[in-house]
Amino acid sequence: MEILNNFSLKNHNTFGIEAKARQFVAVHSIADLKTILEQHSSEKKFVLGGGSNMLLTQDIDALVIHIDLKGKKIIKEDEDFVWIESQAGENWHEFVLWNIEQGFGGLENMSLIPGNVGTTPVQNIGAYGAEIKDTFVSCDAMRIATQEIKTFTNAECNFGYRESIFKHEAKDQYIITSVIFKLTKRNHKINTSYGDILGELAKKGIENPGLKDVSNAVIAIRQSKLPDPKELGNSGSFFKNPIVLKTDFEKIHQKFPEMKFYEVSETEVKVPAGWLIEQAGFKGKRFGDAGVHKNQALVLVNYGNATGQEILAVSKDIQKTVFETFGIHIEAEVNVI
Repeated sequence: MEILNNFSLKNHNTFGIEAKARQFVAVHSIADLKTILEQHSSEKKFVLGGGSNMLLTQDIDALVIHIDLKGKKIIKEDEDFVWIESQAGENWHEFVLWNIEQGFGGLENMSLIPGNVGTTPVQNIGAYGAEIKDTFVSCDAMRIATQEIKTFTNAECNFGYRESIFKHEAKDQYIITSVIFKLTKRNHKINTSYGDILGELAKKGIENPGLKDVSNAVIAIRQSKLPDPKELGNSGSFFKNPIVLKTDFEKIHQKFPEMKFYEVSETEVKVPAGWLIEQAGFKGKRFGDAGVHKNQALVLVNYGNATGQEILAVSKDIQKTVFETFGIHIEAEVNVI
């Protein structure tokens, strides 16, 4: 385990932002992680996974611990279900595809989401009608202060829309080391009702889709809308879709009858943030090397050498304009560092 000084994080964040870590170490085992935390107990630490959900606006004056724990295995199964444990450093999309190849269902709608398995519960990632909480059983996490491993059940994670205990009460206290998912072996719940999945399947003439068909449809849709971070720096959706009280939304909807929305409860509706941003005139706009993607207004991009501060300034301009136009506040989904 080598600790590197003044280490560039450009290849460790999907925005491709040039920022330096005062110190950097990659850990490949639980023992390594325990040792690093014990030996550097009094130092400021920053935990790094796949770097897919953060915007670096400055150098990190801390010991950056890159979680690179690998491995996945079946820990239990019966006729209908299988319980899969994945180490935190496994690439999420590769993990999804591996499960589909085994015939295990439940993750296919979340294909091609960037990042690693260990960070998926933090954000309760989701796409096309599926969220981590739907298949999540538990995760093991190391308490930074004591190096003890604690298991968090689904209920204990307090999952919400892009929310979990790890963003609130347990923030900066634990490092997730592995995650267990319960997936279907048969009688899969094929979910094609959200977004453009049905249209994509129809284009291919598929009437009775399987897991792979749904995954391929999701991949095709995402690739048509979202740029590959290896080619154009981005972190996927930058903003959450705002949830608005129906009583407030009714007044806004009278003024903007074309506004799209989805009912989420008897008292709330969700408004697509991408629609709001596009209507506010930002889709495809470029500000130097920072900008908004031409195919998906939810995605902020780095065209080459944008700084994190420049991308942050674009995001704040979007938030301000959307609020002034529609009276709706849109919140960043990405962690601003």
